[in-house]
Amino acid sequence: MSASGGTKAIVAALVANLAIAVAKFVAFLFSGSSSMLAESVHSLADSGNQGLLLVGGKKAQREATPQHPFGYGRERYIYAFLVSIVLFSVGGMFAIYEGYEKIKHPHEIEHWYWPVGVLIFAIIAESFSFRTAIKESNALRGKLTWTQFVRRAKAPELPVVLLEDLGALVGLVLALGGVGLALATGDGVWDGIGTLCIGVLLILIAIVLAAETKSLLLGEAAGTEEVEKIEQALVDGDTVTRLIHMRTLHLGPEELLVAAKVAVRHDDTAREIADAINAAEDRIRAAVPIARVIYLEPDIYSEEAAAAGTNPAKSPGGSTEGDH
Repeated sequence: MSASGGTKAIVAALVANLAIAVAKFVAFLFSGSSSMLAESVHSLADSGNQGLLLVGGKKAQREATPQHPFGYGRERYIYAFLVSIVLFSVGGMFAIYEGYEKIKHPHEIEHWYWPVGVLIFAIIAESFSFRTAIKESNALRGKLTWTQFVRRAKAPELPVVLLEDLGALVGLVLALGGVGLALATGDGVWDGIGTLCIGVLLILIAIVLAAETKSLLLGEAAGTEEVEKIEQALVDGDTVTRLIHMRTLHLGPEELLVAAKVAVRHDDTAREIADAINAAEDRIRAAVPIARVIYLEPDIYSEEAAAAGTNPAKSPGGSTEGDH
């Protein structure tokens, strides 16, 4: 993923959410609408989340150290996971609590034009932010569906912003519906129901984000396309005759570790093997530029040893053709 594209979407969302949060809170002060209070906290939480993503992106750029020899690329995953926690606790749980209180102790909405006007303004502003996230994502997702893009993206920023903006837009519609029904019926319970629905929505989005970022934190292999490119680049048919097995691991969104055992000819000299390994590494980096850390172990392939070992099959992290 292009880091600049993710940053652009984050900044657009941050500016929109800060403006919307202030407008919603002013509307709450004038109207007393619990939906507006929940939405103002939601936008404030989203603003904090975008700040977390920017901090994570900055920290991930630090150089590797002896204590962290593979660098800090996973900082982006950690901060994305924190976003899901903030969205769940500050956004979702607060909205559910506020909705419950409003249903239990309903009251009429005062100065209705404030919440209605602010919600319409917020929908317009949030739509521009969502449009930016969609535009930046379209440049990267290719033929993937939106669900596949969110699930497979190794860089967390765009999927997080996409889900946040989608949740914000749906939440605004729910808030507008709750306020509208409360005004139409004169029953403030509808305002509380709208707030409750916003809380449930935020919690569902937070759970999805937590599940996806947890997978990234645990360590995901390269995508199928990258694995195939690495496999094709490894074997030249001359000095490297076969891929015995391989594992890949994302150290960060744009950093990939590749570890493989490759077969070389039994009569090659040490110099020929070293040259073959160096050439294979160059081919891998040319085919998959994010392959930053590569470890290749030369070996002599044996049909008998392979037959006695594991059954040849592809694994999520690469290929397996029998270890020995």
